[in-house]
Amino acid sequence: MKLLSEEIIKTIPKLYEQEHKGEDAVVHVKFFDPCSNWTWYATEFDGADTFFGLVIGFETEFGYFSLSELENCCNRFGIDIERDLYFKPTTLRELKALIHC
Repeated sequence: MKLLSEEIIKTIPKLYEQEHKGEDAVVHVKFFDPCSNWTWYATEFDGADTFFGLVIGFETEFGYFSLSELENCCNRFGIDIERDLYFKPTTLRELKALIHC
């Protein structure tokens, strides 16, 4: 599966464009490992390879993550990272309430 659609690339804000919004920043895309609890919620993208957003894995934290790393990641069962096709853009505040973070 292609992790980024042209629509997402056109609509997701560039890095640092939402940093002043705090929890009102909009999450535009969700990536996940179908065989673990790792999930990446992207709020910003540099247009080439680097995202910023909320990462849930061993810890729940904000940080940068790479499209190329997501695309090249293959879990122990040989299954790739996927994009949640049904995810609708939502604010961090709403997302945090949903995931109890």
